[in-house]
Amino acid sequence: MKRVRCPKCDNFITFDETKYKDGQSLVFECTECGKQFGIRIGVSKLKDRPHDEKHDEQANEKGFGSIVVIENVFHYKQVIPLQYGDNSIGRYMKGSAANTPIETNDPSIDMNHCVINVSRDKKGNLKYVLRDGPSYTGTFVDNEILGDRERRIIYDGSLFTIGATSIILRTADSEE
Repeated sequence: MKRVRCPKCDNFITFDETKYKDGQSLVFECTECGKQFGIRIGVSKLKDRPHDEKHDEQANEKGFGSIVVIENVFHYKQVIPLQYGDNSIGRYMKGSAANTPIETNDPSIDMNHCVINVSRDKKGNLKYVLRDGPSYTGTFVDNEILGDRERRIIYDGSLFTIGATSIILRTADSEE
């Protein structure tokens, strides 16, 4: 049995995946909120995308940008490179799932505080989308807290705050 999560309310829907073939599309309707959504069995959106792989090779030469971490009270400045896809930002701790860890003593930063997704728009330009983890203290962009499930497109020089730490986005274009 497989479980899928409703993208609107996080309710789990269980189904028997053995009744379907790889590549087959299924449509579900959430019993809690009524949202209809589709999935494709056995096919990852991250695999078999030569268009993205070509862009990835080009971007690996230039990079995907970085974040500049400025701890307001506690320690020092860090520059952490970003990768294509989800960059899970959080406090460094051995075994943490954060792939973009911040070395900090700031107790108000969760181990998985927020995520910056680096992808390409329809024109092939890099796009940066920020969302909260969810975290206990929240993620602030331009002094506004991101709501649950809210996503915000951020640009070069965008300032966001997690805990008592400020972070500035540096896009790949600005690093040339």
